[in-house]
Amino acid sequence: MRTSVELTSNQLDLQECYRFVEDPICGGISVFVGTVRNDTQGKEVRQLDFSSYKPMAIKEMQKIADAALVKYDIYKIAIHHAEGLLKVSEVPVIIAVSSKHRKAAILACEFAIDTLKEKVPIWKKEYFSDGEVWVNAHP
Repeated sequence: MRTSVELTSNQLDLQECYRFVEDPICGGISVFVGTVRNDTQGKEVRQLDFSSYKPMAIKEMQKIADAALVKYDIYKIAIHHAEGLLKVSEVPVIIAVSSKHRKAAILACEFAIDTLKEKVPIWKKEYFSDGEVWVNAHP
């Protein structure tokens, strides 16, 4: 098993992702951790609400993981995303990738987050002190 894909309402666990991808044959592990920031275009963010079409989202996340294994010389990849309400500083997404050499892990990690944001049916609603707005109108 070389991929770990998860879409959950539970708190994401960085160490779980790291432990999944680490292996003695790997000399590089690249990790992307997305966090809820407190500001968007000068407006104070209070929280985010992530929702998805879960069956399709998981399928698309798995496609991304599988594509990364083919496109880059990587050993393992974990793509985990949270659903539900998240406060500032909480973690909505973790991507971890291992490879023999750092460059493949770094490139695969960037590919995974960019493709996830572009293609996976996960939507984000931002809550401000004066209202809220849906951010992702795609995919």
